Amino acid sequence: MIKPSATDLDVSRETFERLSKFADLVRKWSPKINLVSRGSMEHLWERHIRDSIQVIRQATPAQSWLDLGSGGGFPGLIAAIVAADEQPEQVVTLVESDQRKAIFLRTAARETGVNCTVLAQRIEQVPPRNADILSARALADLRSLLGHAERHLSPSGLALFPKGASWKKELDEARLQWRFDAEAITSKIEPTAVILKIKGVQRA
Repeated sequence: MIKPSATDLDVSRETFERLSKFADLVRKWSPKINLVSRGSMEHLWERHIRDSIQVIRQATPAQSWLDLGSGGGFPGLIAAIVAADEQPEQVVTLVESDQRKAIFLRTAARETGVNCTVLAQRIEQVPPRNADILSARALADLRSLLGHAERHLSPSGLALFPKGASWKKELDEARLQWRFDAEAITSKIEPTAVILKIKGVQRA
């Protein structure tokens, strides 16, 4: 695995140092609590960190960011790391029901020196957050994600959902239940994948 530079990732040196510390923590903790698959660990920078950064770069400036099913911190904790330098006033909240992963996320936030809140709850138990940005990676199909978006996004908020090769099918199925505006941004990591930028979520 070739480690990128701060320039490669288009982040500050301080942010890159935090990302490097975070990557070390993922490698240390993952064998015990399976933060990322063993097969993708050697591609940690490309498939997880850089992939999260490209999601973050699609966001508009925001006061609040809510990440659902944060798992190993992708993209939520990466968003908090980037925001620490670029948008220090942004409030980042991570939702992760697995207690061990929630402990990891709190530890990683503390050791990288970023300010974020970790809610160790099921998503359904979290009160509406009125978030400016909502993200979720590898959590559920688009129809389910839009239910969370309706509950937790502010009226003018933006949802960012990375999706794989079957994204068009998911969009079509979601439109049977929901009305929304969607823009698909082709992934720089995986050409058949996209980042869905979604606004104006309403039940059909």
